[in-house]
Amino acid sequence: MSDLKLAAVIGWPIHHSRSPKLHGHWLKQYGISGTYIALPIRPDDLADCLPRLPKMGFTGCNLTIPHKEIVLPLVDEIDAAARAVGAVNTVTFRDGRIFGTNTDVYGFMEYLRASVPGFRTDAGPAVVLGAGGASRAVLYGLAEAGAREIRVVNRSKARAEALIQHFARPGLTLHAVDEAGAVEALAGAALLVNATSLGMTGQPDHTITLDGLAAGAIVYDLVYSPLETSLLRQAKARGLRTVDGLGMLLYQAKPAFERFFGVTPEIDDALRAAVLA
Repeated sequence: MSDLKLAAVIGWPIHHSRSPKLHGHWLKQYGISGTYIALPIRPDDLADCLPRLPKMGFTGCNLTIPHKEIVLPLVDEIDAAARAVGAVNTVTFRDGRIFGTNTDVYGFMEYLRASVPGFRTDAGPAVVLGAGGASRAVLYGLAEAGAREIRVVNRSKARAEALIQHFARPGLTLHAVDEAGAVEALAGAALLVNATSLGMTGQPDHTITLDGLAAGAIVYDLVYSPLETSLLRQAKARGLRTVDGLGMLLYQAKPAFERFFGVTPEIDDALRAAVLA
């Protein structure tokens, strides 16, 4: 049997993913005989394709839009984080079984702490834009870290209400997505997180203004293409602290790489440069 270790990222579409470049950099850096590729798999084909991967030599895979939630019935075992979030982004194959976890929570919180030394979740209310899989990881991470008030703003009221009901945590509230609602939600907030695709290359920009944020607030945009979004530019112009989306991608990949290839990788400037190249 070949010693070559295989892993992948699965999505639909997936051509935009930088994960192969990220993991490829680590594979080369640590001299590992392995390959990490992007697999475009339609949602309707996931149930058929996923169990076939270990037979093809794959040790595991990452999952991105739209698979993070629909994969749940396909895994044999999930950890506490994935169960609480209700989404899986990392799958490993072992002894004929499929194991699922969510490293987005780790990626989000670790990069926030690394970017803003001394960050405290009890510094003030947090606002999360969006109610998808990324939002679930953000909400869980903040809540587990002790955030007392988290305000959710989303275009679809039904989806946001489902998110609120799923977590059922004190201090978790829903706010309207229109301009007035966004301003209300931002009032006095110490942290704003964009967990939507707004601002991404090819997508519309945000229309909200940051007037209501507290002085010294943090604006964290999970979008990393472009690296500096219009939301981050607006925040910088107001003298607010900013966190880009690339770091979460890098940090969530760290525990996944360890599971796939058996090495704990380092996150440094060379990695950022390689992924951005």
